[in-house]
Amino acid sequence: MTSTAARRPDRRAFLSLLAATAVLGPTAAACASGGSKKTANFVALAASTGDPEVGSLKYQGSTGSVTLPELAADLGYLQDLKLDWVGNTISGPQDIQSAATKQTDFGGAFNGAVVKLAAAGAPITAVVSYYGVDKYAYNGIYVKQDSEIRSPRDLIGKKVGMNTLGAHDEAVLDIYLQRAGLSADQIKQVEPLVVPPINTEESIRLGQIDSGFLGSILRDKALARGGLRALTTDYELLGDFSAGTYVLRNDFIQSNPNTVRVFVTGVAKAIEWSRTTPVPEIVDRMSAIIAKRKRNETNAATKYFKSWGVAGTGGAIKPAEFQTWIDWLVKQGTVAEGKVTAAKVYTNAFNPYAKGSSS
Repeated sequence: MTSTAARRPDRRAFLSLLAATAVLGPTAAACASGGSKKTANFVALAASTGDPEVGSLKYQGSTGSVTLPELAADLGYLQDLKLDWVGNTISGPQDIQSAATKQTDFGGAFNGAVVKLAAAGAPITAVVSYYGVDKYAYNGIYVKQDSEIRSPRDLIGKKVGMNTLGAHDEAVLDIYLQRAGLSADQIKQVEPLVVPPINTEESIRLGQIDSGFLGSILRDKALARGGLRALTTDYELLGDFSAGTYVLRNDFIQSNPNTVRVFVTGVAKAIEWSRTTPVPEIVDRMSAIIAKRKRNETNAATKYFKSWGVAGTGGAIKPAEFQTWIDWLVKQGTVAEGKVTAAKVYTNAFNPYAKGSSS
């Protein structure tokens, strides 16, 4: 008999993972083996010196906001390495799939999505954290103020809106439900739905969904209007942690170690610059970057910036920041036990703030 946990990924339809598996095929799966050898090789590559092997990196941006690599470039931390914008991403899973399939050179996503792509055979490695959760940067599950939903158990049979399936919000939802003691069958009755973040607040207020995830500017503006309350937040559930990383293909790292070192070091320095710079100055810098790039967008979202939420110094990655999600995915039946280990998914070898440590 097939267990509920084994059936559950079908219901949640991890479309990004399935699409990536179909595109990458058996060749990618073969390239993903040999994690320990890969790690040792990356350490040796990171010790090399010299100028970047390539002049630019293809990447996807985000409308109305500034990414850490874009900030690093503007601060001069990428040296002569340029960023080649090819468009805007629609989600983290899509962004790292683009990197894995050579449409871009790097992409960023929730660490659980990185694990799933690696488990599908994608030859990728996470190299630096770029977003996380703290008291300033967090996502929460929100309902109408007068909603009868007061606890995790009240979500049974209800709809929960989120930006994409199989990523950060869905993981947080499952942890929230599991910690309340809900069974696998009960959790299966809580329905996650993809709702564009810009529409989530309205969908909650109109009763089109029973609850939804809100974060950053959308959360702050929704709460300022009143009438909503939080069931929980990822910060309440898990505290401070780095939640997402930038990944590169293994073959790119092998061929361009100096480029990777400049990129990772630049992002790491931008993280630390942000820790020591007053928020108004960061906001002004981001607004200027948006104005200079001329992509027909506004800087409204930057005014709500408070923190990247990155926990480790310079974005250095900790094993637990992957192991938490590996354990979750194994428990859900999405990834086979032993298929992926944290040590095979990331490396700190190129990050000067990691003090020589690596996965």
